[in-house]
Amino acid sequence: MSLGRHWISSFLEAQAAELGAARNTLEAYARDLKDFDDWLADTGQGLDTADAAQIEAYLVHCDAQGLARSTRARRLSAIKQLFRFAFEERLRDDNPAIRIKGPGRDHRLPKTLSEDEVERLLDAARGHGRTRADRLRNTCLMELLYATGMRVSELVALPVSAARGDPDMLLIRGKGGKERMVPLSSDARDALSTWLTDRDAREEAARAKGKPASPYLFPSTGKAGHLTRHRFYMLIKELAVAAGISPDKVTPHTLRHAFATHLLSNGADLRAIQTLLGHADVATTEIYTHVLEERLRDLVQQHHPLALAARRKSGGSTSSDGQ
Repeated sequence: MSLGRHWISSFLEAQAAELGAARNTLEAYARDLKDFDDWLADTGQGLDTADAAQIEAYLVHCDAQGLARSTRARRLSAIKQLFRFAFEERLRDDNPAIRIKGPGRDHRLPKTLSEDEVERLLDAARGHGRTRADRLRNTCLMELLYATGMRVSELVALPVSAARGDPDMLLIRGKGGKERMVPLSSDARDALSTWLTDRDAREEAARAKGKPASPYLFPSTGKAGHLTRHRFYMLIKELAVAAGISPDKVTPHTLRHAFATHLLSNGADLRAIQTLLGHADVATTEIYTHVLEERLRDLVQQHHPLALAARRKSGGSTSSDGQ
């Protein structure tokens, strides 16, 4: 193992052990840092000799490759953390990345769905699937996702133990192993109970044939042992088509955004939404206030009497013209 790879491996181990970093986070760090280490090697340098000018040159290289601003910001963040680790562990006597400022991130408003569109997706889930078991599972997946705002990785890997006893609240293990409790709607509880009964019956039949019991609420015969994120991503696209909604508009994360936006528009407190989403910082949750503000502006522009009068005066059409 090269010196650079050894440093990266030690850094990742520390992130996992000391900070409880999630597997997806560690995999992203590994990809970004290995790309940086390979680029340094091509220039005849390494992590032990790189200076600030070379880090900045790497960022220029990433920009020239056409990488998104958010990707470049993420890579610089990984590099900064690695060099801080190297300095604290006395692998280097300086930190060449400490004063480098990145490109920042694009602050785009998250895409969301209307309450009507979500209801159409839920209706589609109830009828989508080759078998009754598929339809029950699909209904449970969608009801839980919209009722809780879970991340898709949290949803597909839910342990079946979390669903026992007809719970009013669901215990979710999120990023960094942090746990949070989220309430379930009556529809979500009904869908969960129905799916659990069907799932347990099929698991019992499998055990009778000598197959081991699955610890997951949504078991699968694949390597992960549970429904994969990729399969659920494809499923939600299928549901969008069945619901008459553009598949480009619907992802698992869109339902998470819809959960937060609909709560806020119906009077929920921002701090409560932060807790339900599992955001470490309320600043992350505040993006939803901008989504709501944009929707309210559109509402005023479409329906306020002065806005309607202004459009009539300019010759524009309105929904009430001709009535």
